[in-house]
Amino acid sequence: CPGSTSSGTFDIDYDDGEQETRVLEEYVKKAGSSSSLNRTTSVVRRRGERVEARYRGRAKYYKGRITRDNGDGTYDIDYDDGEMERGVAAHLVRSLESGTSGINDLD
Repeated sequence: CPGSTSSGTFDIDYDDGEQETRVLEEYVKKAGSSSSLNRTTSVVRRRGERVEARYRGRAKYYKGRITRDNGDGTYDIDYDDGEMERGVAAHLVRSLESGTSGINDLD
């Protein structure tokens, strides 16, 4: 996409001459459209679900499991390499499961 960066953000040149950099994809929509550029549907993830997430918002995805849905659009994730991350934004997480039901075997 024109103006897109490798970090999942966009640099915007507005018609009035103003500019804005590093705008999150969730805040961008195609001109004349009511939908955002994000091609994935917003899906509620569940505790125990196998996912890939962008650790600390970086470009690369790492495999792990959701340990908590914080109820505010963020998740706590335990990564397969032993790292843990709290408050990961939903747009940085994608499922590795065919369904989105999750696995509640963490008790």
